[in-house]
Amino acid sequence: MDLVGLSALLSDEERLVRDTVRAYVEARILPNVAEWFEEGILPRELGVELGRLGLLGMHLSGYGCAGAGAVAYGVACMELEAGDSGVRSFASVQGSLAMYAIYRYGDEAQKQQWLPPMARGERIGCFGLTEPDFGSNPAGMRTYAKRDGDDWVLNGTKMWITNGSVADCAIVWAQTDGGIRGFIVPRTVKGFSAKDIHRKLSLRASITSELALDDCRLPEDALLPGASGLAAPLSCLNEARYGIIWGAMGAARTCYETALEYAKTRVQFGRPIGAYQLTQEKLVNMLLELRKGTLLALTLGRAKDEERAHAVEVSLAKLNNVREALRIAREARTILGANGVTLEYPVIRHMNNLESVLTYEGTSEMHTLIVGKEITGIEAFA
Repeated sequence: MDLVGLSALLSDEERLVRDTVRAYVEARILPNVAEWFEEGILPRELGVELGRLGLLGMHLSGYGCAGAGAVAYGVACMELEAGDSGVRSFASVQGSLAMYAIYRYGDEAQKQQWLPPMARGERIGCFGLTEPDFGSNPAGMRTYAKRDGDDWVLNGTKMWITNGSVADCAIVWAQTDGGIRGFIVPRTVKGFSAKDIHRKLSLRASITSELALDDCRLPEDALLPGASGLAAPLSCLNEARYGIIWGAMGAARTCYETALEYAKTRVQFGRPIGAYQLTQEKLVNMLLELRKGTLLALTLGRAKDEERAHAVEVSLAKLNNVREALRIAREARTILGANGVTLEYPVIRHMNNLESVLTYEGTSEMHTLIVGKEITGIEAFA
């Protein structure tokens, strides 16, 4: 029985996307991801594999992209994150941040140059917005782009950049005399460097980097002509947040299913622990939040497909689904007991990952204030 209640609400095409991505995750990701997590790596070749499946920039049209609907894209994110948040993050950063920025704000030459190979996974992109001292307040960024003749010269540092050291190009946002602008920065540009951030205990199967720009000289055609002001990078973040809303439910589903199977087979005091009322209450509460969050994602996806979704609704859903996914993971960990803290089971890996998902693309506090402003009409950020 599909107690999450999703399958019957999907179209045949959406179910095909779900089944295809799920089969890939089961065959390629699940047998290896615990080792990747432990070693702190994510194989570069996954980019080409995801490209072959049509998952990179799949919600974009043309330029080798699949042109899929929002719900189909969301279902794909859910299945990828059911494997690991790092895999979904790779696809999200590639498609919803780097590719989307070029797709929406680039000119035709930039789109033709970058989007087809990025859709195939042959070129990888990253998104340079966050800085060491400016996470929730990107308007305060110190990275600066200055005119020098016909060129731009960029200086600054970006932090916590997914895919950074394996990226072929970085979408870098910088202050200019005319406000915040976006630039396509190829990794081969002199003065550009990326170094990985180590000693992470979350999102270990993901490449996270610090970008340094030291007098990076770029030609005029590196500028994204349609991007002006902070609204441009924030619109890209909103695309990525939508994928997180679905992805978090994938991680939660894996934790729930693992706990359910464990509860039916783990025997204490002569009975499976699933026979005890306290364990059943935990499982029921986990399922309730999993179903509500999944249906919330579906409702938002349908609205997005009909072009009637609003940014505040994305904030509301991201706030709810990641928070509840983390609670589900923590509750699942208690059902598994000591086994819940080993990589023999996926729960602690998902739980640790979700601690990062709770923070990136806008912290819970920031999304709370976004929704709070919407319902009261009063800004409380300061």
